Amino acid sequence: MAIFKANLARARARFNSGRIALLGLASLLTLFLTLPLLALTLRAIPLGIDAWLSAATLAALQLSLITATLATLIALAIGTPVAYILAREQFRGKPLVDTLIDVPMVLPPAVAGIALLMAFGRRGLLGPALSVWGIELPFTTAAVVIAETFVAAPFYVRSAKAGFGAVDRKLERMSASLGISNFKTFFRITLPLAAPSLISGLLMTWARALGEFGATIMFAGNFPGRTQTMPLAIYSGLESNLDSALALAMILVVVSFVILFAARAQSPKGLTLG
Repeated sequence: MAIFKANLARARARFNSGRIALLGLASLLTLFLTLPLLALTLRAIPLGIDAWLSAATLAALQLSLITATLATLIALAIGTPVAYILAREQFRGKPLVDTLIDVPMVLPPAVAGIALLMAFGRRGLLGPALSVWGIELPFTTAAVVIAETFVAAPFYVRSAKAGFGAVDRKLERMSASLGISNFKTFFRITLPLAAPSLISGLLMTWARALGEFGATIMFAGNFPGRTQTMPLAIYSGLESNLDSALALAMILVVVSFVILFAARAQSPKGLTLG
């Protein structure tokens, strides 16, 4: 009995030591991730009204809100059918399609920008055909929307796919047995049940589009009032207007936190990106 108690005490001591070590590492990582944000907040709070409401700040904010919203709406329109098919259908080449949709999420931003130029640039794959119709996409506001859609839409597709996949098919079959059309079943049963994941995906897509930098600067350039979004204005402000850059950076931090919090609240199981 004494030996058992001694072994139990040693086991508890090892468990407590391991737990303390894990808590220490977790605290270290949390501090590492929080410290830069805290430093930014402390530097941005004392800024005067001129920094928060400067013409450069407001112009970049307005353009970012418009383009990010448009990119999210495009992702919703073209991503919903894709997500539904990937969640419900089996077809040859599905793993390839699934992987291709994920690629923009892991591509280096510079690669995404070059790829867009090679596709839609004046000398790109579709450039000559677009020129015939008088359309030139690079270095325009439309290019900003395209770049943001390219890098952000996969976030919506991943989340929507998980949402559609989690819907109980028995409910849909029951609806069909009652003579309700597939179209009505989708909007009355499937869509409402998948809605939390769809909303979560839309929030993440909007946030990703709002923070897009690399592909945008390479495909759309950095022209104030036309293609200069908030991240690009921050980049420019580091050399010319640091206060404006700090204000924009703080706005992005707050927006990112709110979006993440809202997305997690919408999805009971957390963010679903796979």
